Amino acid sequence: MNIVFVLIPVGLVLVAVAIATFFWAVRDGQFDDLETPAKRILDDD
Repeated sequence: MNIVFVLIPVGLVLVAVAIATFFWAVRDGQFDDLETPAKRILDDD
């Protein structure tokens, strides 16, 4: 039962890190243009 008191805060910290990483990626522009890279391979240079 004592392990629950350790795992719950560890899980909450991991969720907080995942959410912070997601918002950092959105703010950094990682998800701005999803179509162009896929179509760029079809362009003939």
